[in-house]
Formats: sequence, C-alpha cells, structure tokens
Amino acid sequence: MSKSLQQYHPLQRLASPSRGISALVHATSLVSFALSFRYLLITPNPINDSYGWHLQYLTIIGLSLSTVTFAFGLLADITLSPALFSIKNALSIASAPLEILISLLYWSLRAIDPKLVVPEFAPPLAPIADIGFHLVPSIVMLIDILFLSPPWTIATVPAIGLSSIIAIVYWFWVEECAKHNGFYPYPLFDEVGHNGRVALFIMSAVIMTTGTWSLKKVFGRLNGREVPGRVKKE
Repeated sequence: MSKSLQQYHPLQRLASPSRGISALVHATSLVSFALSFRYLLITPNPINDSYGWHLQYLTIIGLSLSTVTFAFGLLADITLSPALFSIKNALSIASAPLEILISLLYWSLRAIDPKLVVPEFAPPLAPIADIGFHLVPSIVMLIDILFLSPPWTIATVPAIGLSSIIAIVYWFWVEECAKHNGFYPYPLFDEVGHNGRVALFIMSAVIMTTGTWSLKKVFGRLNGREVPGRVKKE
C-alpha cells in the first residue's frame, strides 16, 4: 500500500478506507441490513401490497439510505478509493442523524404505547428483527462517524436546511401514500390529526438538527477538533 493511501485525517480515530476494521464494520453492517430487507420480503404483511410498500416508513427509508452509505464505504475499503470514501462521508451527513432520529422516536413512542408505531393489522416484529430495524443502524452509524470518518464539514444552518428538506419530503410522501391506502403507516399520524402531524414533522426536523450538532460535539470530545491553522486535541 502506498504511503498516500495510508494517510488519513489527523482527527480520524481509525484508518478508513481500509481493508481491516473499516471493511469489517461496513461488511457486517451490510449483512445486517440485507437480513432486515429479507425479513420484509419473506414475512406476510399487508404493507407488502400497499402503495409505497414499506418505504412509507421512515425506518425503511433510513435503512435504505444507510445501505447505500455503507455500500460506498465498503467499496472504498476494497478499492482504497478517496473518491468513494468522500461519497460515503457526504451520505452519512444525512443517514447518521436520520438513523439516530428513528431510534429515538421509535423506542420512546414504543415505551409509551406500541400501538402508536405499529398498526393493528400488521404482524408484530420478531425481537431480533425489531433490533435490526430500529437499533443496529444507528449504532453502526455512530461507530462509522465517530471512529472511521474525518470531522464533518456541515454547519448549523445547512444542517437545519437538510433536516427540514427531509421532513417536508417525507411529509408529502406520507400524505400521498395515505391518500392511496386509506391509512397512515404509523397510527400516531392518524391520532394526532393534520396539525399534530405538522408539529411532529417540525419536531423531527429539530431533533435531527440537534442530532447533527450533538454528533459534531461528541466527535470533538473524542477525537479533538479543528481550529484555524491547526488541529486541537481535546
């Protein structure tokens, strides 16, 4: 391996892209994601035949984005390509905060009442599948961001814009699916009414923005931070 390929950002905790730990994290994560998608395909569920399929769910949208993110990560590990690594890092700016948002909302609401997030007509998720959908993606994204990535370059204002765009696009998508299906993917959306849904999407955008800010802070605490003209270790 050439010297240039061995070099990485001084604040990046572990070597990535690499054919070692980085490749192992990305490969095993992709196996987990694939098993989650397989579960959707082989488990009888009315959602399989509905408009929008399981992509009505923010969980599956997040899982899809995480899959694409880590696919670029693994390709970068195999080829040691800086370009593919940069694409992975750019995608993670959206996928990592989104997965954290999904985990926080899902497990919080599920603790209050599982019926808020699981339709009555849908079969209950097997515990291992539940973890695969709603916990594993956020954990491996955190590992990737904190240990296998350089510092993020996204600032607060762009983070607010990105979170808002995701919330608005998902809002319109959910309403379109509900118009065809006659139900919302999450029972909570139906219970809170139109104004409640607006408030939920605004709250989600705020949580996602806060998640982005928090990840930058945690990264700085663990790995140090950049200051003009130098790198500062915490």
